[in-house]
Amino acid sequence: MEKPQQITIDGPASSGKSTVAALLATELGYLFFDTGVMYRAVTYAYLKSGLSLTDESGISALAERMRIDIRPPTVDDKRQNDILLDGEDITWQIRTREVDDHVSPISVIAGVRKAMTRQQREIGLRGKVVMVGRDIGTVVLPEAPLKIYLDASAEVRAKRRYDELMARGSKADYEQILAGIKDRDQIDSNRKIAPLKPADDAIIINSDALTVREVVDRIKERFA
Repeated sequence: MEKPQQITIDGPASSGKSTVAALLATELGYLFFDTGVMYRAVTYAYLKSGLSLTDESGISALAERMRIDIRPPTVDDKRQNDILLDGEDITWQIRTREVDDHVSPISVIAGVRKAMTRQQREIGLRGKVVMVGRDIGTVVLPEAPLKIYLDASAEVRAKRRYDELMARGSKADYEQILAGIKDRDQIDSNRKIAPLKPADDAIIINSDALTVREVVDRIKERFA
């Protein structure tokens, strides 16, 4: 395979897909695009809006109005990108426990997914991009020549998330994080719109016993 212009990496929360994609994109000179930040940005805006979770039309309209920009990092605080919402830097604001707790129900709203999918697809079709999410290979960019599904056990993913929070000096409870990940897996895998699942032609990689370097190397072997 020639070097693919689009590489999609899907998988459950905290499976390591963003870390893998960021390194892969850097080594290829490609754009790193974690599409999940768009749904987190919508969730962040929703939490500030005062809208009810039952007001799907209002939340969808909010998503349509939003202007999300993703740029290379300008602050040395371990961020992978600058995430801007209407010009405001919300990079870490979208990583709070409150956003974690609400992002799944927000992301299943049809109008929200429609608004975000359109933006994601436009970026992907420009080429030279590594796109990360839960439905990139199945819905957003099904024609991508290389699709990866990165999986890991809930326990390993919870430990990774716990370590990440502790490293930033945030309070964290492993059991709560584990329960949250299991709940989110249930929601993401059983939603009616774009459920979490591997594309039929995706390469499935379990990262439980693999380092980030090893995962990246396995992906690059596909077009070396």
